[in-house]
Amino acid sequence: MATTFVSVPLKKASEVDLAKPLSKFIQNTYPSGESQAEYIKAAEELNSLRKSAVCRALDKHDSSLEILLRYYDQLCVIEPKFPFSENQLCLTFTWKDAFDKGSLFGGSVKLSFASLGFEKTCILFNIGALASQIASEQNLENDEGLKAAAKYYQLASGVFQHIKDSALSAMNRELTMDTSPDTVGTLSLIMLAQAQEVFFLKAAADKMKDAIIAKLANQAADYYGDAFKQCQFKENLPKYFYFQEVLPVLAAKHCMMQANAEYHQSVLAKQQKKFGEEISRLQHASDLVKTIGSRYDEYINVKDLSDKIARALTAAKKDNDFIYHDRVPDVKDLDPVGKATLVKPTPVSVPMSQKFTDLFVKMVPLAVQQSLSMCNQRRADLVNKLIAQMRESTNLANGVLASLNLPAAIEDVSGDDIPQSILDKSKAVIQQGGLQTMDQLIRDLPGLLQRNKEILDEAMRILDQEEVTDNELKAKFKERWQRTPSNELYKPLRTEGANLRATLDRAAQADKVVKERYATNSEIIALLCKPEAELNAAIPSGNPTKSLQGSEVIMLLKTLLASLNEVKKERETLENDVKSVQFDMTSKFLTALAQDGAINEEAISVTELGQNYGSNTQRVQKNLKKQEELLASIQTAHEEFSKSKQSNTDANQREEMLKKLAAGHDQFVELVGNLKEGTQFYNGITEHLLKFQTKCTDIVFARKTERDELLKDLQQSIAREPSAPNIPAAPAYQIAASVGGTTPAVPTPAPRTVFPSKPEPPEPDASSSTGGCENVAGFNFQPKPQPPARPPPPSVGSNVATPTTTNTPAAPAPVASVGGTGVLTQAQGPPYPTYQGFPGYYPLPMPMGYNQYAYGQYSMPYMYQPPGQPPFQNPQPPQQPGYPYPPQQFYQQ
Repeated sequence: MATTFVSVPLKKASEVDLAKPLSKFIQNTYPSGESQAEYIKAAEELNSLRKSAVCRALDKHDSSLEILLRYYDQLCVIEPKFPFSENQLCLTFTWKDAFDKGSLFGGSVKLSFASLGFEKTCILFNIGALASQIASEQNLENDEGLKAAAKYYQLASGVFQHIKDSALSAMNRELTMDTSPDTVGTLSLIMLAQAQEVFFLKAAADKMKDAIIAKLANQAADYYGDAFKQCQFKENLPKYFYFQEVLPVLAAKHCMMQANAEYHQSVLAKQQKKFGEEISRLQHASDLVKTIGSRYDEYINVKDLSDKIARALTAAKKDNDFIYHDRVPDVKDLDPVGKATLVKPTPVSVPMSQKFTDLFVKMVPLAVQQSLSMCNQRRADLVNKLIAQMRESTNLANGVLASLNLPAAIEDVSGDDIPQSILDKSKAVIQQGGLQTMDQLIRDLPGLLQRNKEILDEAMRILDQEEVTDNELKAKFKERWQRTPSNELYKPLRTEGANLRATLDRAAQADKVVKERYATNSEIIALLCKPEAELNAAIPSGNPTKSLQGSEVIMLLKTLLASLNEVKKERETLENDVKSVQFDMTSKFLTALAQDGAINEEAISVTELGQNYGSNTQRVQKNLKKQEELLASIQTAHEEFSKSKQSNTDANQREEMLKKLAAGHDQFVELVGNLKEGTQFYNGITEHLLKFQTKCTDIVFARKTERDELLKDLQQSIAREPSAPNIPAAPAYQIAASVGGTTPAVPTPAPRTVFPSKPEPPEPDASSSTGGCENVAGFNFQPKPQPPARPPPPSVGSNVATPTTTNTPAAPAPVASVGGTGVLTQAQGPPYPTYQGFPGYYPLPMPMGYNQYAYGQYSMPYMYQPPGQPPFQNPQPPQQPGYPYPPQQFYQQ
């Protein structure tokens, strides 16, 4: 028994470079080093794997299927590790419909979609298709081939079912018809039916009990019946199912499996001494195979099965007629054959390949990356808060001391020399470059700011330009332009760009404040930069504290100032300790993701930050509190010191100058720090802006590629559309004139045979099982349409009278009408031959001008009409002798 199995064609895809965008994302996300190089190499290997799986012809072999499985597993692994989306890592995949072979001018149907889920769905489809092809190539004559075929058919069934249940739910748009839910659901049923048939063949080859074989065959027939119903009742299936021999194969397989079930059940009935039931089942099986042989012989050869059933039926009838005389019941009255299924769709679980190795094994999932980024931000905020508190305290202490003219007030013994603290401050300013350093830093800031603004403006200009183009095409093609609008897609990018612009504006405002402070303090800072002699000359003379030297209040102030300096040094150590804290949250987040399937980043981060920074926070708070106490004590001691010292004009001027010099030093240190931080900020944000610009450029390039593909598809679809509307119906007066006989009706060509697009299934009737396969399991199998019979040739006989030639016009040709309205339903031809040479043949007039040299039977020029005849009317041609039809109307040229 030769049988046929249905296999699914592969989808074809356009080539996509995965290495370049993935490598760019890796370079922008991960720091330079060994890990980055390893990730880039893995991206290149992934690109090579896709070329092997998609861009070359695949053999019907396990090795080709292994490549597809490995590529699918790798896609599943990298999906959570890269931000695949239209506005981040945009990769556009183009796939053609597997069942649509296209046309000469229109091309095949294809879809471009910037979604990794779309790529996974298409790869899954090819896995199922290739598995069905490998199964169909197996040798079913041996046990290994049967096992392999059953395994691959169940794999294909499971893959198609997974596409229907899971993969398509993640898509937010309609895909090509080959991956629609109806199509993949039907393919899953077909593959499951074929797997069940393979188990039936194995059971038959192993000579298992007839009861088991009958149940397996009946279950296979049931599966084929379900698949056939899917093809009949689903309106959105590809034409492949109707024009590529799928439907007749399913119908024939249903009948064949049912015939096998009835045959083996008849053997069981014979063993149970039920000879009438045996004959009834064999007769039913014989009717089924006869139907297959008459209608589907070109698809399935059942000659061996038919001969086996015929021999068994002949022997059973002979034995029953001569020996048993058992009553043969009707097949409707028999108990139904049982069912036993040994197949089920193979579930899809990652990894599908047994040899799979993750190319990006060291890269953490994107959820973990995002959690790490948020945790690092929390950590940076905490560290910056602690450092800011300590620096603010230092600035506060310096400000208080400067306002009190400490320690210069207690160091000024002679009243003529520069206090040592002022000399130290002056040397510190000179060592750091003084005004020259500040001037250079201030001159650099506008250029850095302008460079960053230009980068941001260029990035936004690229987005604006693409959005304008997209809006123009949307307005042109309207509902045909089916892709995500640019204004919606670019919302995250525009939000990020707005944040960057706001950051630059705040930085520019901060630069303005720094410049104003520089202008205010530049004179005193310039004084600190002068040599010691000039600086001493600029300070007024005066010694109000000469009488207080060695007093108790001065000793107390010196002790308190020494303690304050120790506190300030301790803060420097604390700042370094806070910056040097190191801990890795990757393992924490990976564990949480594996256990819960999600990451509660806030709870985990707060707990870990508290454990790692708790002691440092306590030390900082203790240091700040100690400084607060020291400052209070210094202010109290200074009040007593101020009451004790002598006051005069020169002394007050000297003290004010010393205060300004001390404050000028503090302002210089703070301004230089601010300017350096501003320069570092602009350089750092430049890198971020360049990444943002690259991101905008990449997404616009991907959108342009998608736009070109969509435009090409639209042009092909427009080319496939009809160029002219349907021919309008004839006016009523023309139809009325033709029907009424006032105008001779024009002969029409013979009717065409119209084939139905799809057979309409009748209501299922389980009781009608006899009479072949016309109404098996509720199906209506229509025979193949036959061409109309050719009309008989004219016969010439002497006993047939020649009709006389008259000038009476014949009755007008009948016109088919619907409801008496005279509207043509289809062309109707005359019931006589219309070949040239037979009287009544009328050639359709060709559009041409008058030609005086064109002589013919129906193209004669104007001739004189004899009296008694109507003008422009030639005599009726004689009827051919022996022709049984009445004379037909003669048409004047």
